[in-house]
Amino acid sequence: MTTETASHYDHLEQMSVHDLLTNINREDKTVPLAVEKAIPQIEALVTEIVKRMKEGGRLIYIGAGTSGRLGVVDASECPPTYGVSPDLVIGLIAGGDKAIRRAVEYAEDDPDQAWLDIAPYHPEPLDTVIGIAASGRTPYVIGGLEKARAAGLLTGCVVCNEGSAVAAAAEYPVEVVVGPEFVTGSTRMKSGTAQKLVLNMISTSAMIQLGRVKGNKMVDMQLSNLKLRDRAAKMVISETGVDYETAEQLLAQYGSVRNAVDHYLNP
Repeated sequence: MTTETASHYDHLEQMSVHDLLTNINREDKTVPLAVEKAIPQIEALVTEIVKRMKEGGRLIYIGAGTSGRLGVVDASECPPTYGVSPDLVIGLIAGGDKAIRRAVEYAEDDPDQAWLDIAPYHPEPLDTVIGIAASGRTPYVIGGLEKARAAGLLTGCVVCNEGSAVAAAAEYPVEVVVGPEFVTGSTRMKSGTAQKLVLNMISTSAMIQLGRVKGNKMVDMQLSNLKLRDRAAKMVISETGVDYETAEQLLAQYGSVRNAVDHYLNP
């Protein structure tokens, strides 16, 4: 596995801080190019996800360690960004929510646990399960994909090695081969960055296809803090020409940029 092969750099402990940062950055620059090569695979997966989500399907991420945390992060950001239900995009990590902050030993080694973690959400054939595993060999992810596929769900994955068991278990694999890590085997680095980029691409393009963006703006975002309320008011002003106070009143009355603008322009 390329994610486990020796770093291109050695004697890291002898490098200056400047050299460490420069060399890490040099390696990081290769990640977007690796993601670019996987765009056809990402496109095929997103196209199938959107078909199902338009009919009521959900997106479920499963992973362990860094990969699981990245899935949880991406899922948790969809409701505030796009105003969707927290149950539309779900992130599950081996070991449960406590594993988000602290590693749970051996949680990733149980091939049956992912499907047990998915079960409380009452999975249906319109749902999609995406397994996230840099190595491509995590039993938690492999077992979850195999059981989801057997139950008729759409399955995809994001891995950082070619020809992995995780990719074999998924109908729509995404393989982003980033090569050796700066610190040998530390897949929270380039592999984690690649996975974050791909998950951003998947969820963002899906939400746009579902109509959750107008122009280039998050018109359904939750107005959950002062920064977001200010951003929303400026969106309303841009679309309607009203003053700031009126924009705030419209948002308070109608709850979102989309509704505020629609009600103002179409009273």
